[in-house]
This record gives sequence, structure tokens and C-alpha cells, in this order.
Amino acid sequence: MEKLYLENSPIAYYTDASANGEWLVFIHSAFVDSRMYEKQFQYFSGKYNLLAVDVLGHGNSIRAKKGDCIEKMSDWINLIFEKHGISSAHFAGVSLGSVFIQDFANKYENKVLSLACFGGYDINNFDVSKQKANSKNQMKMMMKAMFSVRWFAKANKKISAYTGEAQTAFYNLNIKFKRSSFRYLAGLQKLVNKYPKKQRSYKLAVGCGEHDIPAEIEIVNEWAKYENCDKVIFKGAGHCVNMDVPQEFNAYLEDFLRK
Repeated sequence: MEKLYLENSPIAYYTDASANGEWLVFIHSAFVDSRMYEKQFQYFSGKYNLLAVDVLGHGNSIRAKKGDCIEKMSDWINLIFEKHGISSAHFAGVSLGSVFIQDFANKYENKVLSLACFGGYDINNFDVSKQKANSKNQMKMMMKAMFSVRWFAKANKKISAYTGEAQTAFYNLNIKFKRSSFRYLAGLQKLVNKYPKKQRSYKLAVGCGEHDIPAEIEIVNEWAKYENCDKVIFKGAGHCVNMDVPQEFNAYLEDFLRK
């Protein structure tokens, strides 16, 4: 993957245009960066042209200027599309990444071939009361980060991954997250329930791991009930399913894209 920067923005992104076919875009979860998809990059290289974007405040997307905010992520991704002549693409996002790919679809629906959302929720039909149930735990986690990012990462890895290998990989990425970047995440609420729920013109997949928190499994099951979409619950996986069970994740995603 070649690392590039989007002009007049703080955004770093990575491309692999070795395939002759469609594009596949990966957006990572909170507190890590695009490297969480390393095993997906290896698997899908040559099968799809690949694009991965570091979210503002994560990875190498840290050269922010006054006025840069997380609500601009979709527009920055669209500028990357224009720069590289990408007319449309498939999108895969885990946790936070699923929020941004949905926001992109809200704004640029004609450029979306499919969405695959894992460990996320429907941002156009979100019950805020469900979020309140987790708010206390989130505040405790943020307080840990204020004292020590290592302390925060040590606790966060157990929430974000299930297998020992995935927890170690997540931790090694999380400890590089800067505490100052928490301020960008506050803008996420501006992306929720901003657009009305409507019938999608592209195919959708939703899923999570069987060891994710019960609230997430409930969200995925409810989402699949009212939308015409694929649903998957990965065995042996927690929140970041692509890291916990990469082989199963890759096989599922490839099958979904080919349908």
C-alpha cells in the first residue's frame, strides 16, 4: 500500500491500484488506524483496487488546521475519489469506520456499490437511549486515557478484540493514539440521525462478533430485521471482527462483494 496525503487537508491515505477491477475502501475503528486491516490488504490485493483512509486524529492524519473537523471525512474521501478518478467503490467499515462509510453513502450515494458495516449501528435510525446505556463505561475509559494512553489501551484491547493475537495488535496501534485527538470524536453526534431513513440503492451487510457486547448484537439483529440486508455474527470474534477472525472475515466479505 502506498502512503499518500490529500492536498489542503490533514488526511493520510493508502492505495493499492494493482487490480484492474472495482475499488474497495476500508475505514478503521476508533483509536487505531488503517493498519488494523493489514490482513485484508494482503488478501484482497490484486482482486480489488484498495483504498484505506486514516480518520482525522488517527494514524498519520494528524496535521490538522483550524476548522478541520471529523464531519468533513466524507468530503475528504470524495476528494480522494476525484483525485484518483474513482467513480464508485465498495466500502467496509468496523465500528467507527461504519459510521463514516454510512455518512459517505448519505452524501454520495451514486458512488457506493455496497456497504459492509461491522460492530456499528444505523446512523439514520439510531435509538439514542441505547447509547446512554454505555455512556458511563465510555466516560470511565476516557478518564483512563487522560491519565495514561497505555492504561487506556490496555483496557481498550479487551473491549475491542477477543483473541490474544488481536488484542496485542490492537494495543500496539492504540498506544500511538494522541489524547488531544479525543476532541475530534465529539463531532460524531452531528452525523447521527442527520438524514432520514430511506431505501438503499446499494447492497448492505451488517454484522459483529459473538463476543461483542450484548447491546451491539441486539443492534445488529434489529437492523437486519427492518432492512433488506445480509447479516453475519462471527464465531470466535469480539468487536473488531477483521482482526479476531481474519480468514473468516475475508471469506465472508469476498462472498458478499461477489453476490
